[in-house]
Formats: sequence, C-alpha cells, structure tokens
Amino acid sequence: MERSAAYGFSAVMSGAFLLSCLLFAAVNRVQRGPYMDEAFHVPQARAYCQGRFLQWDPMITTLPGLYLVSVGIVKPVAWLCGWTGSVVCSTGMLRFINLLFSAGNLYLLYLLLSKIHQKNKAVSGFQRMLSTLTLAMFPTLYFFTFLYYTDPGSVFFTLFAYLMCLYGNHKTSVLLGFCGFMFRQTNIVWTVFCAGNIVAEKLNEAWKTELQKKKDEKISSRKGSFSDWMRILQFLIKYLTSPKNLVTLTALTWPYIILVAGFCVFVFINGGIVVGDRSSHEACLHFPQLFYFLSFAVFFSFPHLVTPSKIKKFLLSLRKHPVQYSLITAISLFLIWKFTYVHKYLLADNRHYTFYVWRKVFQRHELVKYLLVPVYIFSCWSFADTLKSKPIFWILMYFVCLLAVTVPQKLLEFRYFILPFLIYRLNIPFPSLYRQLLELAFYIAVNAITLYVFLNKTFQWPNSDEIQRFMW
Repeated sequence: MERSAAYGFSAVMSGAFLLSCLLFAAVNRVQRGPYMDEAFHVPQARAYCQGRFLQWDPMITTLPGLYLVSVGIVKPVAWLCGWTGSVVCSTGMLRFINLLFSAGNLYLLYLLLSKIHQKNKAVSGFQRMLSTLTLAMFPTLYFFTFLYYTDPGSVFFTLFAYLMCLYGNHKTSVLLGFCGFMFRQTNIVWTVFCAGNIVAEKLNEAWKTELQKKKDEKISSRKGSFSDWMRILQFLIKYLTSPKNLVTLTALTWPYIILVAGFCVFVFINGGIVVGDRSSHEACLHFPQLFYFLSFAVFFSFPHLVTPSKIKKFLLSLRKHPVQYSLITAISLFLIWKFTYVHKYLLADNRHYTFYVWRKVFQRHELVKYLLVPVYIFSCWSFADTLKSKPIFWILMYFVCLLAVTVPQKLLEFRYFILPFLIYRLNIPFPSLYRQLLELAFYIAVNAITLYVFLNKTFQWPNSDEIQRFMW
C-alpha cells in the first residue's frame, strides 16, 4: 500500500470506527438490556465469564465461538484495567466485541478487494476505499455491529479464511474456517468454497489446455448454449474420474478435507447440524430461498444490477432464447408450488422486517408468489451476468455453495444472506464511480432509517410491558 493510500485508508477506517462508536453509544443508551436473541447470548457469555463452561442454554442453536472469543478478550482487558463486578461481561461490554469485529471486517474487505482485483490497474485507490466502506456498511451486517449477535464475528473469520486461501496459506485458512464454523455451523460451506477455489483454478487450467488441443478457441465456455454446457459436463466427469487428477487435488486441498471430515463426524455424533433447539431449525429443500436471495442481492446492488443497459440486454436475451426461458419459468413455478415453506417465526414475530415483507407482499394473494417469477428470472440473469468475468468453474463452484447455504434453510432470514452476498459483491468488476457513490448513499440511507426506527419507533405487545423494536 502506497503512503498516500495508507493515510487515506487510515482516515476512512478511523472515521468509520468513530461513527460506529457514536451509534453504539446511542443504541446502548436507549436499549441497555439484552434484546431479542441477546436474551440467550448474553446470559450464556456471562456463564462463560464466570467459568461455568459446562452450562448451556438449550435454546441456543450455534456453537460457543462467540462466547469463547468474548471471554478471551473481555477477561484480560478487565484484569488489566482492574474492572470488577457488573462491568465485566455486561451487555454493553459484550456488544463492544462486535464493534471490534466490524473494524476488522472493514480492513479484511479492503485486503480482499485489493487481492481479487489486483490485476485491474484501472481501479484507483479511492475506488477501492469507497467500495470497502460501502461493503462495511452493508445494512444487514452493519446493524448487528451494535448488538451481541454472531454475525460480525462469523463474517470476520470467514472473510479472513477466504483471504488466506487467496494468498495460498491454506492451513491458516482452515484454522480460521474452523473459527467461523464455531460461530455458525453453516460456515462450513465457505470452507468448501475456499477448497473449491483451488479446484476451480486447476479445472480452468485444464479446460484451457483442452480447448487449445482441439484448436477450438472460438467456442466460448460462457455462451450458455446447451452444447457448451454438455461439453463442460463431459470435461468435468473426465477430469474428476482421473485417479491422477484426484490425487493432485487431494494433495492441494487436504487441510480443507480434514476440516470437512471433522464436520461430518460432528453431524453424525450430534445427530444433525443444529445444537440446542432443533425443532425450530429443521433442514428442508426450500428452493424458493434461492429466489429470495437473488431478489435481496438485486435490491442491495441495484446500481449495478438494474441499469437500462442490463434491462435491454436481458430483453434481447429473452427474445433470442424463448424456449430456454419458458423452460426456466416452468421449473421455477414448479419449485415454488412444491417447495415453498413458511416458518412459524416468520408469521409470528412482528419485530422483523421479513414479517412485513411476507405479509405485505406474499400474503396479499395466493398467486403473488407465482407472479414474481419474472422478477426472479431477471434477478438470476443479472446476478450471473455480473459474474461473467470470472472463470466458468469458479461460477459453478460459487453457485453450488450458494445453493448449499440457502436452500436447506426453512426460515426466511436476511442475516443468512450476508456472507453469500459479500462474497458475490467482492468478486464482481468494479463499477463506475457514480454507481459506487449511489450504492454508498443508498446503504447510508437504509442504515439511517433502520437505526432511527429501532431507536425511536417502539411498540408493545398486548399483555406485555416490554418495549419492542423493529429490526432486520
């Protein structure tokens, strides 16, 4: 990093941290006690602070990564500062851990953008810093900076693992991936993603050699025609059934294989991926979750994904391939018809924005979920179109991981979309400065509205004196 860029980034990071501290103070002044899931997380962390490591709240469904890290930070600081009593492991002190994770995420996002786009010399240092700040303020993630939730820490360790993978430090990547897994079990998918980066790189090298051998450079692996996909499928089968290639891939990815094998042992012994309350977190084939995620991605990336040129390009594609789109539409309608699930929490908890999205949109009429299929198809096309600069096997690997992390989830919860969105956003080409500024302004506006609503627009349930607040 050049000296001027280093100074600029230091100023951005310091300014963002100062702003977050001011907002953190405002949130803690208004909501002093644990709220929502904090009612489970905070007492569990306090039990760990008091050395009661065998005590476990059965309502908690994630592993104790957040509590172990919290104790590892809070206890030494309390000892150095001479703090005792209720200050140690107080709600505010525990929430501050996520403020530290948020600062770490900002730095990791900058390093990832610099690494992924290092060959793009047209991108200025200012644009990198702007994109970093934008992604660090991604509303669904930024909101939980101020509460004691697993999301900031989960994102921190997963992004750190991805960064180490890109730098070829795979043992460190696996160690960090394990830490991410301890925050949220589904993060094992992103460990597979890191291993998939290595596999995709080897596949792309072999695929280029295959094309050169056949002197078939005119055939693009990204055209998307049926013959192209059949050729890629045949190549994949041939490559992955070769003992020599399998030995090579195993030698390159063995640290990840060990962690995934350990995860499989955990699932077998535990009887499932969820710890604690399993009744509310049952896995299922909820294919519309993919449609919800794509719509979510288009909403938060509309400056890049919903442009006049993209809409025009999509309509041309629609006219050029009517049979393919008709088939995709039919499949989408079938998946919505047979595989739509509505979780009891989605219908019951009016503190979450998803409650109102479902009630105001999907529950208006039985046909609404089918009428949204054109929106889903455009979202999928636009989403994939922005990834066309990536190698074909990287794209396939990312979509496999995206399916694995979204489809089994029965509950529509925007927090589950944070990591797949960030990894997608990190890997698309840098947009124009105007679109970057528009995206940042949009994120700032959404954060301002959601935090204002959380702090000021409270309500109460019947037969309850507790103050309720709206949140993601």
